[in-house]
Amino acid sequence: MDRRSVGIVERYPAQIIVPIVDVVALLIAGTIAYFIRFQTVHLHDRYWLALVVMALLILLINTTQGRYIRWRIIKVSTLVLNLGMVWLAVAILVSSIIYFAHASEEYSRLWISYTLFISFIIAVALRVFAQLLLKYARKIGKAKRPVFLIGPSLQIVHVGKGMRDAPFEGYYIAGIERLRDKPDSLFYERLIRRVVQSGAREVWICVPLEMGGLVSSIFYELRYQTAEVRFIPDFEGMQLLNHRMSEVAGHLAVDLSVSPLDGINRIVKRMEDLVLGSLISILILPVCVVIAIAIKVTSSGPVLFKQYRTGANGKFFKVYKFRTMYVHQEPEGWVIQASPGDERVTPLGAFLRKSSLDELPQFYNVLQGRMSIVGPRPHALAHNDYYKDIVESYMKRHKVKPGITGWAQVNGHRGSTDTIEKMEKRVAHDLWYIDNWTLSLDLRIIFLTIIKGFFNKNAY
Repeated sequence: MDRRSVGIVERYPAQIIVPIVDVVALLIAGTIAYFIRFQTVHLHDRYWLALVVMALLILLINTTQGRYIRWRIIKVSTLVLNLGMVWLAVAILVSSIIYFAHASEEYSRLWISYTLFISFIIAVALRVFAQLLLKYARKIGKAKRPVFLIGPSLQIVHVGKGMRDAPFEGYYIAGIERLRDKPDSLFYERLIRRVVQSGAREVWICVPLEMGGLVSSIFYELRYQTAEVRFIPDFEGMQLLNHRMSEVAGHLAVDLSVSPLDGINRIVKRMEDLVLGSLISILILPVCVVIAIAIKVTSSGPVLFKQYRTGANGKFFKVYKFRTMYVHQEPEGWVIQASPGDERVTPLGAFLRKSSLDELPQFYNVLQGRMSIVGPRPHALAHNDYYKDIVESYMKRHKVKPGITGWAQVNGHRGSTDTIEKMEKRVAHDLWYIDNWTLSLDLRIIFLTIIKGFFNKNAY
């Protein structure tokens, strides 16, 4: 194949170039900000140290969130939002590090703000420019990869639709070969001839799982071809969770249902909980003291309500809330959800439940490491036993730590789940969150929780 037909993006992968661009943008921004603040471009050593920390955080968060992989094909608005969340996270982390290191007097807050703002503008501008350049190249027929599809008609149509829906990924169909009956030698001869004639640079084998045995045969017949070969299995009808390819014990595996919070992502998530959880806990401490005194004065019984819930990977833990009901005894094995006008709820408790202030002690659970600020809300054990056989994939929501707020809650699925449909919608949102987790998504949910307010019309 002529080297000139290979796009510049393939010769110089974005996963290598863009991180370098981000670091350079940060260094340029830091120098400009230093000149604005101190009228010199000769940065003090401690400011170089701050730039190194910022650069490492930007690279770490962008890498763990996959921001260096698919940025060329997403909408500009989404790109700006994603990068904005990354830079916001860096700003929070850097400020927290400086605060806890007692170095506030050593660094100019104005310099930090200017540095992050200017570097953000440069990073966004360069990505948008690259997107526009790539779109123009593909519009005039450049930087596109011809693909040959093999599989049953239904799967070929499905994959072809996906290619048409994402034109800026740069793929186009160069040819197809439908699988109808069991392939014979004539089929393979025709297949090889058509692949060569098509000039395809990639061959996609698109078959459902039950036809997976054909993949090795087709792959073997293509052994003399230089085209790249991809296997695109069809998982129609399966409830997948963060599916991906991985290597386990030296073997290639297709992960059908795994948690995204492993490895570095787990560390990032825990750092988020510790930093934000500590700051929030300090801010809400006076409010918690006032609520605790009010509960003790207005009704007899303990200040806190404690109950076992299911945590990450099915482990039980004790969740803490402010007590909102009069002390009472419920039937063994049953948890009766609160309803409008419920006589068990105290007057103060009604306000606490409506405003979600009864949830504040759960930040202690966050600092313990048993909960997260963002995640699926923990349900009573009796509810888990009831719904796990009724709602498909219900227990998969326990692959991550439960949260104080979550994707379901900011989308209106809060309060009582007195119907199967309500629980199904909540679980669907919880699974979507687990399948699409990123640090920026967590920050977005926290932001939406604050914007939409804590008051909940569905809480009784």
